[in-house]
Amino acid sequence: MNEALFIQSAIQQFKDYKALAEKTFAQLSDADFHFQPDEANNNLAVNITHMHGNMLSRWTNFLTEDGEKDWRKRDEEFEEQQLDRAHLITLWEEGWQCLFNALESLKPADLDRTITIRTKPLTVIEAIHRQLTHYAYHVGQIVFIGKHIRNGQWQSLSIKKGDSKAFNEQLKSGTQ
Repeated sequence: MNEALFIQSAIQQFKDYKALAEKTFAQLSDADFHFQPDEANNNLAVNITHMHGNMLSRWTNFLTEDGEKDWRKRDEEFEEQQLDRAHLITLWEEGWQCLFNALESLKPADLDRTITIRTKPLTVIEAIHRQLTHYAYHVGQIVFIGKHIRNGQWQSLSIKKGDSKAFNEQLKSGTQ
């Protein structure tokens, strides 16, 4: 296995998911961040505050401390705090910066190390995969809520429905 390639690939995957959420944010109004789809689902603001808390807890001192920090107040992350868009984006960026700082500091030999999250031992590779899938899950929620809010005005983040054939032809012809 090429450990350096794995680290770079993981960083790129996290960047790709971050970008999907940010392309969603760009289509929304400030009030949309607090749109509550229903009682069972979190709004965007809650998703952001939860991801922020999770990222700070998991990636601060990633190699040397349990990923669930004593100072984290996880239950509060799921309470609506009426934070404005600017504050939410600041939290969003702070969480991602913590993650990227931790990943960019990893050395190939670190991948075989064991860390803990909630006292559960994981290899660094397992921990990275765990967090990548966790954040992909929440980014999926963010995109879904954004699509729900924008409905007919939603600008697709990938290939629009019904456009696969034309897109593939553009790729083949080199015009994409």
